[in-house]
Amino acid sequence: MRKVFGIYASIVLFTIAYPLLASGQSVNESKLREAAGRDDVAAIQDILARGANIDAKDGRGRTALLVATHANRIDAARALIDAGADVNARDRINDSPYLYAGARGHLEILKMTLEHGADLKSTNRYGGTALIPAAERGHVETVRTLIEAGVDIDHVNNLGWTALLEAIILGDGGPDHQKIVDLLVRAGADVDIADRKGVTPQQHARQRRHPEIERILLAAATEKDTKHGQ
Repeated sequence: MRKVFGIYASIVLFTIAYPLLASGQSVNESKLREAAGRDDVAAIQDILARGANIDAKDGRGRTALLVATHANRIDAARALIDAGADVNARDRINDSPYLYAGARGHLEILKMTLEHGADLKSTNRYGGTALIPAAERGHVETVRTLIEAGVDIDHVNNLGWTALLEAIILGDGGPDHQKIVDLLVRAGADVDIADRKGVTPQQHARQRRHPEIERILLAAATEKDTKHGQ
């Protein structure tokens, strides 16, 4: 009877452990992601000290750092990045800690990723840089930070949109999007890059009745023409 029970217990343990073993992960690495999600720095440090793979991924391809980034867990992200976590590690939908922090306006984590090797040329599943969704969602300081970091301002995503176009087409035309359009224009964004149908940023602003944005674009276009005429 003991022998039968022993065999049964072994089967149960194997059934529980196999998914982790098959993916090359340990219980420690699963706990690492859990600790990251609840911002538990002490647990993160303890688990790493026990040899957990800092960049191990779950079934969705998320590392502990990406889990922390999703929840905007700043302390956890700092502990992981300081310990060497990969800020460019992708999940199954092509998000990385850097790209996600940029898109969601998680500014403190974004700055940390930029200080630790963020790939400014990397793109999300829509073919866009971190700047494009940041502009769309009205994250003013995030846009400013990414511009200063040197992200390509005129990058065109799979929809045929630049950050400037996306801020106008998907933005609400309010103060935050006005500031973003102004930031992009002052940084040298090309106001003449049209969408795939040939509609320019200024035309989109007019169609959407965003007069302040249209004014910013008109002034930029006038200045551009003046410079070219000199």
